[in-house]
Amino acid sequence: MTDTHCHVHQPDYQLDAEQALERARARGVNKFVCVGTSVADSRDAVAFAAERDDCLASVAVHPHEAEGFGDEDKKALVELLESGQVTAVGECGLDYYYQHSPREAQREMLRWHLEQAERYELPVLFHIRDAFEEFWPIYDEFELPRGGVVDSFSAGVAELEQALERNLYVALNGIMTFTKDAHQLAAVDALPLEKLVLETDAPFLTPVPYRGTINEPQYVCEVAQFIADRRGVTYAELESITDANAQLLLAG
Repeated sequence: MTDTHCHVHQPDYQLDAEQALERARARGVNKFVCVGTSVADSRDAVAFAAERDDCLASVAVHPHEAEGFGDEDKKALVELLESGQVTAVGECGLDYYYQHSPREAQREMLRWHLEQAERYELPVLFHIRDAFEEFWPIYDEFELPRGGVVDSFSAGVAELEQALERNLYVALNGIMTFTKDAHQLAAVDALPLEKLVLETDAPFLTPVPYRGTINEPQYVCEVAQFIADRRGVTYAELESITDANAQLLLAG
């Protein structure tokens, strides 16, 4: 099992990160992608992963922080990308739900991240919220040799089909264990298992039955069990399929 998206490397993660990883390892989770959301956070992700054989690092600036993204940020991220210790670019994308940064700034920063993914031949971890209509034309401007994954997918079948047309993976997390949105659940049912990967987004989006507590990588197993039950496959089958998908996504 692979947790393809977590933030346990962050200094303000409210649990002991090593103990959280040990709990996950004890449940069969054997790979963790530590995802950066700013320059400083990306540096932390790289340093954290470098000390652990089963952790990988992804670097980027989150769309919330697009306003003010400048040359020094770009230089710092390129230094990380050239370090040989980075597995993916992300999480980057567009977030029009909160709009903490202007839309144009988000679009410009997304293009810069995609240029780096193209240049360094890395997969991309995409954050897209209420912005698919403007995201796809930008995505289509680039030829990404390693593709990527739509993180924390919580849209419907129409958006799912757009992602699948572009051969992207789709990551599901704890949202699906507590959502009441029929469109989201319909997308879970329609998603081909060969394009599914699992994530926690820890410390956020804790799944049922642990709502109200801090999310941690071991709870990717709850996400897996929920989807396996809903799709009518065994936990072992889903574990095998999603782990193979994660390896293809991350290793090429």
